[in-house]
Amino acid sequence: MGYLLSCTVMLIPAKPLNSSLKVQGIISLPPESVSLVTAVITMKKKNIFQHLSIDYYSATPKYLQLAQSIIKAIAEGRIRKDDMLPSINELSFEFEIARDTAEKGYKYLKSIGVLGSVPGKGYFVKNANPKQQRKIFLLFNKLSPHKKIIYDALVASLGELASIDFYIYNNDFDFFKRLIQNAAKDYSHYVIIPHFLVGGDHAHDVLNTIPKHKLILLDKLVPGMEGTFGAVYENFEKDIYGALEKALPQLAKYHTIKIIVPFYTYHPQEILQGFTRFCQQYAFTYKVVHQIANEPIKEGEVYINLMEDDLVILLEKVLATKMKLGKHVGVISYNETPLKKIILNGITTISTDFQLMGEKTAELILEQSMQQTAIPFSLTLRNSL
Repeated sequence: MGYLLSCTVMLIPAKPLNSSLKVQGIISLPPESVSLVTAVITMKKKNIFQHLSIDYYSATPKYLQLAQSIIKAIAEGRIRKDDMLPSINELSFEFEIARDTAEKGYKYLKSIGVLGSVPGKGYFVKNANPKQQRKIFLLFNKLSPHKKIIYDALVASLGELASIDFYIYNNDFDFFKRLIQNAAKDYSHYVIIPHFLVGGDHAHDVLNTIPKHKLILLDKLVPGMEGTFGAVYENFEKDIYGALEKALPQLAKYHTIKIIVPFYTYHPQEILQGFTRFCQQYAFTYKVVHQIANEPIKEGEVYINLMEDDLVILLEKVLATKMKLGKHVGVISYNETPLKKIILNGITTISTDFQLMGEKTAELILEQSMQQTAIPFSLTLRNSL
């Protein structure tokens, strides 16, 4: 008994012609030939596994790692056009991942034109020259240790699936406006952190010029925005109130809480609103300090700093006294950084999850989502409180 095999055959005549002739159709093969074809295809699929990898310790979603791995193998010529890829079950077994994860990786590559599929056969390489499918305009107000965490997480999660043009406007509204107005129109997404020293009241006018399906606001929502757009943000008033509430047992030994906010700052007013509401609710004496260098340090006080420079000055002033940090004077610092884990046996922090913020932003980009997600705030208690 023979088997029918649908295929494309290359006919090369005995006598030279200008070109060989491709004939597509159905041919009859004996069983031994079908076994040989099956063995070759199986071997080729096994070879493909050598060029794919998943890092189980990585924060990047596994389906995305799989997609990046396939794109890289195609770009390096290790997987070629029309090559059949392993089945979803084979991928799931080989990498010990869920079938849904494997299927999500394939479906994503199909959605951006890299893979094709044949019902009952599986997925194959449709485009052997995959181009960057996402071009990102990334605009930060400044560089800082925690902004670097966001950036690194975003880049790692996007991998080779996007190219990023990165700009910094130094909290300058006019520069911010110019950068957006002069930006190329071919970006697939505009990811923007909107913090300003002055002029921020008009930020919505500039941001509303960007097509909403391309816009993702990062870190902060802006009043006056129109339409539906993506956002990964902090709820500043709710976050500081909730974090201080969690620290109540440690705050009980202090009578006054002071927050250090420079006169000239880009920090949202919602932080002060949440701080004031907490102190009034729980009967703490409180004060907003604009220049910590001129503020006397007294026993029974807790200081909250927003700026890293102010933390350095504050700690120097505490160390110049005979008071002990965490016993006589308390310190809470905004935004977690690696150094705060070890400075003076640890500085207590209240902070959002910047790693998660970068990862969620990448997720919105890759899934073409306009979801708005508030990133949770956390309190990390250390010896300074």
